[in-house]
This record gives sequence, structure tokens and C-alpha cells, in this order.
Amino acid sequence: MGPLKFIPILKRIRWGGRRLGELLGKPIGDAFDYAESWEICDHGADQSVVESGAFSGWNLQKLVRERPHELLGRHCGAQKFPLLLKFLDAHDRLSVQVHPNDAQATNYFAGERGKTEAWIILAADPGSCVFAGLKQEIDESTLREALDRGRVEKCLHRVEVATGDCLFIPAGIVHAIGEGIVLAEVQQSSDLTFRLFDWNRLGTDGQPRPLHIEQSLDCIDFGLGPVNPVKPVVVSDADHAVEELVHCPYFTIRRHAVSQPVTIGADERCHILMGLQGSATCCGVGGSQLLAVGDTLLLPASALPAIVTPESPCVVLEVFWDVPSGEF
Repeated sequence: MGPLKFIPILKRIRWGGRRLGELLGKPIGDAFDYAESWEICDHGADQSVVESGAFSGWNLQKLVRERPHELLGRHCGAQKFPLLLKFLDAHDRLSVQVHPNDAQATNYFAGERGKTEAWIILAADPGSCVFAGLKQEIDESTLREALDRGRVEKCLHRVEVATGDCLFIPAGIVHAIGEGIVLAEVQQSSDLTFRLFDWNRLGTDGQPRPLHIEQSLDCIDFGLGPVNPVKPVVVSDADHAVEELVHCPYFTIRRHAVSQPVTIGADERCHILMGLQGSATCCGVGGSQLLAVGDTLLLPASALPAIVTPESPCVVLEVFWDVPSGEF
């Protein structure tokens, strides 16, 4: 089983735009509201399907169930793929949201996971910002008063962002992505979102969109405070620059600046690569795939180690995890 490339699952949402096609080469149509491209997904009816090769037409759940040792290696006890990776184009500002943690998610929907996530900024218009966390002094009563007055923005920590920034958003953090931003997102495999505030906007039907205020307040961790971009940690510079952006119980994210062939993975678990700049060929045991800007590859455990050979200097995001199978 060589490196796998999946057909992207494209989502049209009111805040989307055109840049999933223009910047990342996604096969969008003529509309102006392409918001998300789900790259690796095993979540209910949303299933990534292998694009070509020996496993063409297989979805990710089938691979997990029927080829667990080849795909997952040491994590072959997983019942489903634990991560969801996507690209987002925020042409307009997203609503203010909060995601539950694992325990809270189970209380709301049996079998659902919480949603801890991370954003890697791929493009940002001048002055673009995200809202990440509450200001330090904000408690529940202050936030409720702001909600009643429709003035939630004054409670939110605002951060201007630039290409290359990474923000880690644990479950329980209030957040919103501002307009003019394209990003890559790595998250737990969950689509459980509570909408706290929608900037006093009206939906396409002329009515306010539904809010989930009590659920949101129940899930907010008021002790977490504001969130700023992470400070990358250099984990290796022997052959090329490698920065660790996030290391948490759910996933690890590393960013590679690749100017010569490099080896990825020899640790009996699968890895995921996302092309952020330039292009390269990824050759693993059992096959090879092109990794260009906007491409995402799943490297099965049996395909590793893999060699990434750049056609020009490129930047590649690497994602993996080390969670006991019983916690999937």
C-alpha cells in the first residue's frame, strides 16, 4: 500500500470564496462560496475516497476496517480514523464558535468526539485577523451581558495574522476566523460546533441564524484565556529545517522546509503530508505520488519510510499522532 491521495470533499458555505481553486488547485465550480476542502475524513457519511491506484474507490472507513495493519501500524486497533484535515477559504468572517471536549461531546451526542484543532495560515489579506480566546478578565457573567447587548467582539482576543502563523485552539476556546484568510486545519474527527454569536447578521432567508448560547457557555473553559500564535520549536536541522508547531494528546504537527530529499516516518504509524509551497515527489514502499501545493497525502504505516524529493524548494506540513488505540 503506497502513499494515498483522496478526492477532496468540497463544502459550499456562505462565508466561502474562490481561493480553494485559485490558490490550492481544488476542482471548484462557478460559485463564489467554496468554503472548505475536506482532505482526510472518516466522519459518518463524510468519507474520503481514494483517487487512483490499487485502492481506487475505497473510502477511508473501509481502509481502517479491512487494512488496519497496513494503514495504521501500531494504531491498528482504531475503529475509525481519529483526525480530520481540511483547507478553508474564509472570504467572509465566520461566526463565533466553541467546540466541546471529549467528555462534553459524549453528553451531547453519543459516540461523538470533542474538537481540538490547529490552524496554519496559508494566505492572509493585510489586516486580517482571527479571534482566539476571551480577554483575560472576561467571565461568564460579563460574556452573558455582552451577548444580551450584541457586543461580543469586545470580549474576544483579536490577533492579526500573517502567512506561516499557527494557532492552537483546544476544545473550550471561543474562536472565529476573520475574513481574507486561507488556512489549513488539523483537528479531531468531529463536526460538533456550537455557535455563540453571529455578528448580528441575517441569514439568506432574512432571519438570524440559530445560536447555541447555553451549550456554548457550558463548553467554554473560562480559565484558558487569550490565544496567540505558537512559537515554533526547531526539532531537527541536520539535513533540513523542521519546526514542531503543535504537540498535544491528539496530534503533532511539524513543518518541513525541503530543499533536498528527506526521509519521513519509520515509526510503525501512518503520517499525513500537506503541500504548502512548491512541489515534490513522495516515494514510499509500494508507490509514489506528487505532492504539490494544496495536495494531501496519507502515508500508510506499511509505505514508510518515504522519501520526499523536491522539484523546487518546498514547504510540507507533516501530521501524525500517538494515541493509545483504546482512546480512539
